[in-house]
Amino acid sequence: MTLTVWLSLLAACGVISLTPGAGAINTMSNALAEGWRRSIWGVIGQQLALVVHVAIVAAGVGLLVARSPVLFETIRYLGAAYLVFLGVRMLVLRPRLDDDADVLARTRESGWSMVRRGFWVNILNPKAIVFFLAFVPQFIRLDRPPLGQYLVLVATVVVVDVLVMWFFFAAAAGPFRRLVRTTRGQRVLNTVFGVLFIGVAGLLLLVR
Repeated sequence: MTLTVWLSLLAACGVISLTPGAGAINTMSNALAEGWRRSIWGVIGQQLALVVHVAIVAAGVGLLVARSPVLFETIRYLGAAYLVFLGVRMLVLRPRLDDDADVLARTRESGWSMVRRGFWVNILNPKAIVFFLAFVPQFIRLDRPPLGQYLVLVATVVVVDVLVMWFFFAAAAGPFRRLVRTTRGQRVLNTVFGVLFIGVAGLLLLVR
């Protein structure tokens, strides 16, 4: 991959990552609930999904998904249903307030749980597969060994997305952390993010 092509890839990745979506909402929600440092677990889960998406496209499975209306719609509805589930869970989540650090530590969500949720938020999006199906060929030359090119592409996509998710979206949630110190503030934030998750699910179903 030439420097010019890589710079184009870098710019494209930056624009894509900065576009708000379910991943950004999940990252901000994690940062508010668990803090900026621990939100990295959800970001890692989302990156694992991105790697899988690229692998799917590289293996040719992405073309099968794009050309199979039944498969595409099945994944799309599963993705929307999962986002609705996350939204409803946020809406019914009870506020937690406790000054005891030991008790609070026991009520924290585990890193593995955050990784899993981040993974499913990103992987259950067939539009991402179709997007990468159109995106990846722009930066892969068929007359050169593909492995090295795919490794550079995946590394660039992941690094840029981690930087944007963790240092932009997660950090942007910082000023609102004071709201989680009150029961009312937690209810407001849970409602906002619950509605956002459900709204993204609606967009996933309505926007074709």
